[in-house]
Amino acid sequence: MFLPNKIFFTKGVGTHRAELHSFELALRDAGIEKCNLVQVSSIMPPGCRVISRTEGLRLLKPGSITYCVMSRCASNEPRRLLAASVGCAIPADKTTYGYISEHHAFGQTEKQAGDYAEDLAAAMLASTLGIDFNVDESWDEKKEIFKISEKIVGTRNVTQSSIVKGTDYTTVLAAAVFVFS
Repeated sequence: MFLPNKIFFTKGVGTHRAELHSFELALRDAGIEKCNLVQVSSIMPPGCRVISRTEGLRLLKPGSITYCVMSRCASNEPRRLLAASVGCAIPADKTTYGYISEHHAFGQTEKQAGDYAEDLAAAMLASTLGIDFNVDESWDEKKEIFKISEKIVGTRNVTQSSIVKGTDYTTVLAAAVFVFS
């Protein structure tokens, strides 16, 4: 059984006349271009420790199969606002799994996309833990529910946004990268 014990969050942006190349440049900006990335769904393993981007990048080996939850968005439409975000909700009980969400959007600011991704991860974790969670309530009201329930210890997001300049492709990405060590 492969169970990652560490996770880090990263983001990047790239621009090039070819869409694939703009994606490669975004991966380089995020520091994960040297890995064979395998996108996985939204579960953060129990006991998985969040580490810094710097520490996480040091642990990656060129060519390694690297699991991640990734969000990406690309366009070559001039003046188009792009955002890619990964949200995370961590349970207070370290023997319980958490949730990671991915969200990408056109026309959302970095804050809007980040808040939405974080909210999405928290909602998925809350439903698993049996916390009554109304997605239409304000974030402050939901945070209070989490504090009262004492079942969710924290949420976070990593988000990259950019505005397309000219007619070259711009790609934004955000990723939660799993590490085995």
